[in-house]
Amino acid sequence: MKISEQTLEVGQFHWFYRQIEPIQSTDAAPIVLLHGLPSQSLCWTGVMPLLAEKGLRVIAPDWLGFGFSDILDKRDFAYTTAAYEQALGEFLEALELPKISLVVQGFLATVGVEYALNHPEQIERLAILNTPVIPPVSLPWPMRQWTIPLVGDMVTQDPLIIDRTLEGGSGFVISDERLNIYRKPWLKTSAAGRALMAATKNLPTSNDLAKIGDRLRGEWQKPTCLIWGTADKWLPVEPIEQLVQGASHLELVKLPEAKHYPQEHFPQEVGETLQTFFRRQIT
Repeated sequence: MKISEQTLEVGQFHWFYRQIEPIQSTDAAPIVLLHGLPSQSLCWTGVMPLLAEKGLRVIAPDWLGFGFSDILDKRDFAYTTAAYEQALGEFLEALELPKISLVVQGFLATVGVEYALNHPEQIERLAILNTPVIPPVSLPWPMRQWTIPLVGDMVTQDPLIIDRTLEGGSGFVISDERLNIYRKPWLKTSAAGRALMAATKNLPTSNDLAKIGDRLRGEWQKPTCLIWGTADKWLPVEPIEQLVQGASHLELVKLPEAKHYPQEHFPQEVGETLQTFFRRQIT
């Protein structure tokens, strides 16, 4: 099984995505994997084959403004939650995916959680890895500086922002081969830095996250697995432990050695957890 790289034109936008088709497919809903800041779908390439082994079709797009999808001026794309949610819906519609299971990770991927909450009829299951879904959340300094006037304009133009953030958040060295792919958008256009700055400035507020947490515990009743790298210094696990307490549709799986990007360095553990979750019978 090989991961393919494809581009899809959706309205005025071009989405890049990675996909893997299983040798023996099942009738399970396709899995869509959404990345966070300042990453791209490359971060899921260790997990994707493990899901395909179980007969699952897996699709991992680069968000607009990131990776190899269109990197747009904010006059053409607002980089707000509402803009991303609409664009995601149009992407899924263009792929003719009326029903999916969704996996999200990281800052920005909260958009995927909101999409699920607002389109429950389209979502079979939801998995959340180290993603802001409940306060308190303090934007980590490596990301907060991207929003500072003048400072952010300079910092977000540096391709090494990828090394510092992805390695700083994961706590492990990433190979030069992978870092070269992550850096490519920054080496091609200054718009990559401006898109990162715009998306970061529009991340959900504490009030937004409080509403998301309440909805996950209350109106949302679809099977949901929260997989947490508990060594994450940016998003501690304690609020998540409180979130799942007493909620039968929410479960928490802890990865003690993983930090903010668990799929990057612990794909086997993440993949096996997702295999079990997606193959479990819904009661």
